[in-house]
Amino acid sequence: MSVSDVTSRISQIQAQLALLAPVGANGGAAFAAAMTSTGALAPTSGTPPTTSAAPTYGARSGDAVVAEARKYLGVPYVWGGTNPDTGLDCSGLVQHVYANLGYDLPRVSGDQARAGRPVASLADAQPGDILAFGSPVHHVGIYIGDGQMIEAPRPGLDVRVGPVYETPTAIRRIVDDATPTATTGALPVGDKVAAGTPYAGLFAAAGQKFGVSPALLAAVAGQESGYDATAVSPAGAQGLMQLMPATARGLGVTNSFDPTQAVDGAAKLLRSLLDRFGGTDLALAGYNAGPGAVLRYGGVPPYPETQQYVRSILAKLEHA
Repeated sequence: MSVSDVTSRISQIQAQLALLAPVGANGGAAFAAAMTSTGALAPTSGTPPTTSAAPTYGARSGDAVVAEARKYLGVPYVWGGTNPDTGLDCSGLVQHVYANLGYDLPRVSGDQARAGRPVASLADAQPGDILAFGSPVHHVGIYIGDGQMIEAPRPGLDVRVGPVYETPTAIRRIVDDATPTATTGALPVGDKVAAGTPYAGLFAAAGQKFGVSPALLAAVAGQESGYDATAVSPAGAQGLMQLMPATARGLGVTNSFDPTQAVDGAAKLLRSLLDRFGGTDLALAGYNAGPGAVLRYGGVPPYPETQQYVRSILAKLEHA
């Protein structure tokens, strides 16, 4: 490391020690002032680090950043670590994730907090954005949405999904802005239900209503009940979409054996899970094992049934 790198790391260590104490209510209070201009986080020397305008092998989305970061959940925190085989620190994790997607980021958190483009507030943040904390910056994480981030916290802890515990000092966007997905209008090409699929009309209607792929709804129904609207599982799940009674009530479904109600309820649930987790695999895991299990494990839970469930439906979608 250079002298400036060592100085930056010393600042990080001092602030990491402060993290061992409860976070104060005024943490990050300087955020609004820091975001007043793009030059608020001026470099201590030299010119600000830059990030390639595009990755080396094609533009990537924020969801791709999150998916890549999830691969390192459970890797131990190691100060100065840049190799997931031996351990990562916070900026090592961020740098490694982006490097795997073709982006050349600076090594230390203070420099990473000046990379890319500024984002005005956490309300404007998108999955994949870098969150920086402290002044001087001592910690960085990768935002995954819903007030959560992936981070390498501190010695003794592993890379994990955790809450955004205070207002970030800076938020930086490296990848292209997300394009909103319409919840109404024409279905994308390749998103039609295969001819001859039972209840195809219901899947198409619910897909339009809730902004969920009809092919996904059809695949879930096939996996859950074999398209049997009278099915009841040993655990008590009911109907075409195998909704548990309590879940059905929460979705406004009064009769899970009514295919129209069941498909609408499942579409509403899947839409909520997709918005929450940002990926089809995690939404399916939440549908099968519950969103709490996905949050607890920071990804698809290690339950053989759930992992097989996700793999099976994704395989069906690939051939839809």
